[in-house]
Amino acid sequence: QVQLKESGGGLVQAGGSLRLSCAASGLAFSRATMGWFRQAPGKEREFVATHTWRSGFIYINYADSVKGRFFISRDSAQSTMDLQMNSLKPEDTGVYYCSANPNGARFGSPSDVNYWGQGTQVTVSS
Repeated sequence: QVQLKESGGGLVQAGGSLRLSCAASGLAFSRATMGWFRQAPGKEREFVATHTWRSGFIYINYADSVKGRFFISRDSAQSTMDLQMNSLKPEDTGVYYCSANPNGARFGSPSDVNYWGQGTQVTVSS
C-alpha cells in the first residue's frame, strides 16, 4: 500500500531554515503528483506546494505565502520529496503533511488528495 513518511521538522528561530523530507513507497513515484500541506493549530489544512513530472516537464506550484522562500524537489532514484524552507516566519508554524496522488492528478485542495503522511511538526519562534 502507499506509505508516506515525513521527517525533518523541528524548532527554529524566525529567519532560519529547515528541510523536510518525505519518503514514499507503494506507488509509481515518477507518475505521482506529490505535494505538501500544512495545518496550524485551530486552522484548516492549507496547500503549500506541489510537484508533477509530465512528458519531460516539471510542474511546480506554490502557495503565495511561501513563494520565493520554500522550494520543493524530488529524487526519483530515492523516491523522496523535499521541501527546503528558508526565511521562516512564526506564521509558518504547523504540522506539515506529505501528500500524493499516484495517478498523477494535480491538486491544490486537501479534498483532492488521495494519500497523506502522518505529518511532522514545524515550530518557528519569534
